[in-house]
Amino acid sequence: MRILIVGDGKVGHTLATELLREGHDITIIDQNDEVIRKTEDTLDVLCIHGNCANVATLMEAEADRADILIAATASDEVNMLCSLISKKLGTKFTIARIRDPEYNESVALLQHELGIDMTLNPERATAQEISRLLRYPFASNIEPFAKGRVELVEFLAREEDIICGKPLKELTSRHSDLPKVLYCAVERDGEVVIPGGDFVIEPGDRVHVAAEMVTVTHFFRHIGRSAKPVKDVMLLGGGRISYYLAKMVEKMGIRVVMFEINPEKAKTLSEQLPHADIIEGDGTDQDLLEQENLAGMDAFIALSDRDEENLMTGLYAQTHGVPKVIVKTNRYAYKDVIANLGLETQVSPRIITCNTLLRYVRARVNAQGTAVEKLYRLVDGKAEALEFIARKGDPYIGVPLKELTVRKGTLVAIILHKNKVIVPFGDDVIEAGDNVVIISTASGISDLNEVIRK
Repeated sequence: MRILIVGDGKVGHTLATELLREGHDITIIDQNDEVIRKTEDTLDVLCIHGNCANVATLMEAEADRADILIAATASDEVNMLCSLISKKLGTKFTIARIRDPEYNESVALLQHELGIDMTLNPERATAQEISRLLRYPFASNIEPFAKGRVELVEFLAREEDIICGKPLKELTSRHSDLPKVLYCAVERDGEVVIPGGDFVIEPGDRVHVAAEMVTVTHFFRHIGRSAKPVKDVMLLGGGRISYYLAKMVEKMGIRVVMFEINPEKAKTLSEQLPHADIIEGDGTDQDLLEQENLAGMDAFIALSDRDEENLMTGLYAQTHGVPKVIVKTNRYAYKDVIANLGLETQVSPRIITCNTLLRYVRARVNAQGTAVEKLYRLVDGKAEALEFIARKGDPYIGVPLKELTVRKGTLVAIILHKNKVIVPFGDDVIEAGDNVVIISTASGISDLNEVIRK
């Protein structure tokens, strides 16, 4: 596909790298000459220096022939204007990053009037992911599938866990009351394995399990993970993520204490979030943290603009016994290093944004087939969890799984059939309209027919 990316920032560059890997024809526009030159040296893409919202620049980039335009500059207004002009020029599908909370209430109207097919708010998407983690504080990462009925949960295996030290096929016979979940993937020493029955989970493994929401909750309770609900949460930084998160968790009955060092910003937040406790001050100040009862919090979330501050305050909260600590990081390459320090739960707006956009691009690539409904990248892209909707007439429909060939390094994890969640075995079949979740160590899959064949 011909994809035009407007804005060569962190999101634009990461997205171009991933889409190029999947064989797409990429063009990038940016006004910063130095950034453009750097991209020309590192990526095999067409780079154009110019005003992103200028008709002449967009014509030079052949926006009239583009299948998808992704507007990801630092300006919401430029992204919207660029999408409008490109659509008028002939771009088939436009995506605009719109981040300002002021536009949140009117985003549907803006989409309709400006011809934007999809909008994306990275900060709001990050806040939604954090709010899910607060519902299930025992997990490192959570991703919902199959209309929210199925959840893929990542957690760190501990020495005392009953699932450690035994082959997976023996767990049910040894622990008959252990809720049945599917062990989808295991990360060990940076490598991802899709485990079979003989696989033995070891302490320190990052395990990904999938099941219905209730089953997942019972599973973690059974292995001794606390499911105590979060009632009090402390936030470092009063940025957009903190604003969206405070609005979300308020509806969950969670009390918010938020630190913001800028006096004017703190005053504005106090007006916008009347039910939150906004503290004007330096949230990295240990005395101030203790004064506001850090040790009594159920969760501490570091969302400042500086990774170093997030890391240090997260570690400090951890040493004070806060049960759930979440840190925002822009340096996702250091994820494992940070996790080894004990900070298992990290969020990256850039990665969340790129994963969301990749999912939509893949869906457009194969709009006539069993397109990707949901995409979740595991272990920095070394594995993926994908959700498809099975299409009537495909050759695998109605055929028992044991009679089908499944692509190497791939697992059919979950089938949602008429609201019934099935952990599939050899005799199970996929019917038209079923939601099918697969786990694969291969990337770039865009159709279920690439995974299972007659």
